[in-house]
Amino acid sequence: MTLTEKILARAAGKARVEPGDNVWVKADVLMTHDVCGPGTIGVLMLKRQYGSNYAGVCHTALPQKGHTRPGEILFGTDSHTCMAGAFNQFATGIGNTDAGFVMGTGKLLLKVPETMHFRLEGELQPGVMAKDIILHCIGEIGFDGATYRALQFDGPSVAKLNIDDRMTIANMAIEAGGKNGIFEFDAQTQAFVDYRCKLNGTRTAYEPIERERKEKFVYELAVDISKLEPTVACHPDPGRRKLAKELGNIKLDRAYIGSCTGGKTSDFLEFARVLRGKRVVIDTFGVPATPEIVQDLQTARWGDQTVWEILVEAGVQMTENAGCAACLGGPVDTFGRINTPLKCISATNRNFPGRMGHKESQVFLASPATVAASALTGKITDPREYLPN
Repeated sequence: MTLTEKILARAAGKARVEPGDNVWVKADVLMTHDVCGPGTIGVLMLKRQYGSNYAGVCHTALPQKGHTRPGEILFGTDSHTCMAGAFNQFATGIGNTDAGFVMGTGKLLLKVPETMHFRLEGELQPGVMAKDIILHCIGEIGFDGATYRALQFDGPSVAKLNIDDRMTIANMAIEAGGKNGIFEFDAQTQAFVDYRCKLNGTRTAYEPIERERKEKFVYELAVDISKLEPTVACHPDPGRRKLAKELGNIKLDRAYIGSCTGGKTSDFLEFARVLRGKRVVIDTFGVPATPEIVQDLQTARWGDQTVWEILVEAGVQMTENAGCAACLGGPVDTFGRINTPLKCISATNRNFPGRMGHKESQVFLASPATVAASALTGKITDPREYLPN
């Protein structure tokens, strides 16, 4: 069985499952948020519908708060719940009604998905990031090429990807239509999960899922990541893959870094690496995913400045209000929202028409490094032109 099949089999109390099987699985964690929470809670007509501690973007906050454990089942009322697959768990988005059922019963009926296999080999070159890996993979299969399938990422290169990198890749499984994305368990996973669980006083016991020798995949792709270059997903969907160096003729009005995919501490560090000592020429917005990341950026020093100060000095409009912000559009006064037909390059995860606001705007998805380089020139730019020596 594949990693996904093994987790679902265990959660269903079965020795094995096959793709296409319908099984009742026991949920370990249910996540909901400000948008879907009232609807989910309303199913059970619970009285309390608020929390006392704001944590930021749910998908980034969950691991920070010690709620992602290997081998577990995580359901969430958001399509990017699959981000937690970085921690060797089955994580997928569900609707409010299903979430209400899980809240009331602790289980859910699922069809076991087929698994697509992405074997990562080689080593990332300077200027190329995890975002480029997943944009390349989606470009290979199309934005609907993994519909109701699991995307399994493994291979020798995974050990060279940090946890943030894996989160970026797993997060965008849904942008190819995937049911979930999942990584193998290793020492990095263990170190992160153990630290976060102890820090937050959450459950520390878990049982990872290991690969079997015999796995049956519906699709296999070996990706030599050492050959990848800065990549962009062009309007109007994440499957429209092109290389950044081929798109220098596209002038931009705005640059944006943030969201669960591109608003992590490591994302802002790479963003700052390109911008340091320079000045953006277009409106550029920065939205950290969680309050902890805001704190990281305001305390971590690079020379005699904090990372936050470097970004502000470069002309980036930063906000301390961590959250999703313009990634999903929102009201017209949302920070960074596109309210007119602009062209924006963004480190977020989705670029369907109207996603970040105005339905006639155009969003180009790229890595934080590519977004930074493009903010410096006002056109889509390969970040390797701006890497420090």
